Amino acid sequence: NGYYYSYWVKCLHSSRDFSDMVLVLNYNFNKDVYVQFNSTVGYYVGYTAYGVRNAEVWNNDTADLQEWRAAVET
Repeated sequence: NGYYYSYWVKCLHSSRDFSDMVLVLNYNFNKDVYVQFNSTVGYYVGYTAYGVRNAEVWNNDTADLQEWRAAVET
């Protein structure tokens, strides 16, 4: 009877030296991803109309983008 909102951040890799590390940040609503940041791409991508609007706003925040791009190194 309610709504389900969540987000998660994951670092994915397949090598032992972490040289192929990818950081993925997903925003979910009712278990569907509506916007995602992927460090390989380097910016937010919206998958719904609401997600596209959010991605446009968040992609204009260069400080936030730089922070997430750098997070994969830590």
